[in-house]
Amino acid sequence: MPASPTPSDRDGRYSRPDASMSLLTSVMDHGLDEGYAEAAKARAGEGPRRMPTALKGKAVLALGLALATTVVTVGAVTSRQAAPTLAKERDALVQRVKDANGNTDHLQQQIQDLRGKVDRAQSQALQADGNDALAQLAGRAGTAAVSGPGVKLLLEDASGTGAGGSVSNPREADGFSNTGRLKDRDIQLVVNGLWRAGAEAVSVNGQRLTELSAIRAAGDAVLVDNRPLVPPYTVLAIGNGAKFAQTFQDGEAGRYLKLIQDGYGIKSTLTVQKKLTVPGALGITLRYAQPDTSGAATP
Repeated sequence: MPASPTPSDRDGRYSRPDASMSLLTSVMDHGLDEGYAEAAKARAGEGPRRMPTALKGKAVLALGLALATTVVTVGAVTSRQAAPTLAKERDALVQRVKDANGNTDHLQQQIQDLRGKVDRAQSQALQADGNDALAQLAGRAGTAAVSGPGVKLLLEDASGTGAGGSVSNPREADGFSNTGRLKDRDIQLVVNGLWRAGAEAVSVNGQRLTELSAIRAAGDAVLVDNRPLVPPYTVLAIGNGAKFAQTFQDGEAGRYLKLIQDGYGIKSTLTVQKKLTVPGALGITLRYAQPDTSGAATP
C-alpha cells in the first residue's frame, strides 16, 4: 500500500521537492539580476544619445573642448617657435668646434714652420762651424726632420672577420674586438717591426716617433703622442731601400699584416721610396735627463 503524502501546511497543500533550494531555483529561473534589468529598460527608454541634454551639461562640454583645443594649439606653437632656436644653438656649437679645430691646426702649422726655421738656422750655423754632430744627434733623437731612402706603408680599415695565419695574433687577447678596423695594437706591432728591420726614423700620419712616443687607443680612435689620427694610416720609415722592405715583410710584422689582411680584410700596401722625408717631433721635453757638465763619463 503506497504511503500517503504528508501535507506541508494546514491547507493540505504539498510542498515542492526543491522547496529547500529556493535560492538556486530563483537564480535558474531569473538569470538576469533585477537591477540590471531595470537599468537596461531605463537605457532603452533614453535612446542611444550620449550627449548631455541640459544647458549646463552642454556648456561644460563646450568649455572642455575649447580648453583641450587651446592646450594643443599652444603646444604646437611653442614647439614650432623653439625648433629654430635649438637649431641655431646647435649650429653655433658646431661652428665653435670647427673654429677651435681650425685654430689648433693653424697653430700647429705655425709651430712646424717655426721649428723648420730653427732647424735650418741651426744647420747653417753647424755647417759654418764645420761640425754636424749636433744635427746628427737631433736627427737620431727625432727632434729634427730627416730624409733618405725608405718605405711607405699605407694601412686601411676594412669590414669582415675571419681566422687564419700561423703567427702570434694579438687580436686573440681578451677584450680585443676582432673587426676590420685597425687598432692601436696593430699600429704598435707594425712600428716595432719596422724598427727591428732597421728603420732609422718612423712617422705615422706625420707624427714622428721617438723614445718618448706612445701609441694608444681612446675608444675606436688611435692616438699617437695623444694626437688622434684618422685612417688611412700612412707610415713612413727611412731604411736601406729594397733590402729594408724585404726584411720587414719576412719578419713577424710582415706576416701579421698578411694575416689580418686575409682574416679581416684590412688592406696594407708597402712601396719602396728612393727618397722620403720624415718630419721632426714637436713638443719633446726631457723631464729627468740633464746635460752632464762635469766632463766625466759614468759607466
